[in-house]
Amino acid sequence: MILLAFIPLTSFVEKKINPSITSVTTSIVINADVSTVWKNVIEFPQLDEPKEFIFKTGIAYPINAVIVGHGVGAVRHCNFTTGSFVEPVTVWNENKLLKFDVVEQPAPMKELSFWNIDAPHLHDYFVSKRGQFKLIKLSNEKTLLEGTTWYYDNIKPEIYWKQWSDLIIHKIHNRVLEHIKSVSENK
Repeated sequence: MILLAFIPLTSFVEKKINPSITSVTTSIVINADVSTVWKNVIEFPQLDEPKEFIFKTGIAYPINAVIVGHGVGAVRHCNFTTGSFVEPVTVWNENKLLKFDVVEQPAPMKELSFWNIDAPHLHDYFVSKRGQFKLIKLSNEKTLLEGTTWYYDNIKPEIYWKQWSDLIIHKIHNRVLEHIKSVSENK
């Protein structure tokens, strides 16, 4: 009973507190050289339909990424089932680091309903601020790829929602990193 009462009470306490930006990093080892992995980081082809249950519940998931331009100032579009993350590149260190801001993002999910619902909690409650892909050469034919997302939840209690957001971001990262691994290793 105390725990059940604790969650709504923290919402009132946190009401006056600005949300804090947090990061989630996921990594994978790829059996390919860094230049091959880099090409598949900046832009990657259509992903297969997800097998993960969480994405069958309406949570948005990535389907591909395209880039317009080259170097700092290029704009990457990471396309999800609900729309595009618009990501202007802020650091372009070829074969090592790609950093970008997020200036536009789609709804985080589609409501499971018979009606077309545009619920308020689909807007500005999960806010992605920036991201990066870091490539680390392990050997001639192996690369460690790390994906990081910086975000905040604008929903209370933060301690509760952060756990869910971190889990979902890891699932999204894994989906993208596994795809990049598959495409890079099957060159």
